[in-house]
Amino acid sequence: MKRNIVIAVVTAAALVGGGTATALAVAGDDENTTSVTRTDDDRDDRDDRQDRDDDRDDDRDDDGIGAAAPASGKVTAAEAIAAALDHTPGTAVSAELDDGSWEIDVLAKGDTWHTVRIAPDTGKVLGAHQDDEDDAAEVRAALKNASVTAEQAARAAESKGPVVSVDLDDDGDDRAWDTETRASGGEREWKVDLRSGAVVADRDDD
Repeated sequence: MKRNIVIAVVTAAALVGGGTATALAVAGDDENTTSVTRTDDDRDDRDDRQDRDDDRDDDRDDDGIGAAAPASGKVTAAEAIAAALDHTPGTAVSAELDDGSWEIDVLAKGDTWHTVRIAPDTGKVLGAHQDDEDDAAEVRAALKNASVTAEQAARAAESKGPVVSVDLDDDGDDRAWDTETRASGGEREWKVDLRSGAVVADRDDD
């Protein structure tokens, strides 16, 4: 028997439940006829579900879920020393991350001591004050032939981990920059040569 396929699309003019109806009829053999009816309400339901999914995605983005975390830069010891010297020119002798801020000791002109506090997240100066110290002569003698500054020592020690303190060891003949690093493995102490900048483990830390 000859097969006839007829596709008819009829758009109803009347509203069915608030929407228009679209009828799709597909005929194969004379005995078999399949019809599918879709309404605009079906499409509206799908659109509503999509809108809700989009809203949930927006909420997750607003909460920071699934979005890339912003980079949180930390001020290094070397950067804190540089910021302190910009505020109070002189010779940086020590730097320590203590009580939520960097504290930098600076030997300025006239052998006056100053402590400059630096914010560890922004690098801004939080405050500064003058100290009463009487060891300026010893410090200057220890640094007389030095070619490595506290800032340079901090940068050299960064190869061992994040530096949390730098301090001038001016006692005896074994003068150096004492540095301390902190990582997941714990705290380690290192000595940075005043002239070459070489970094070696502090034997007293073993």
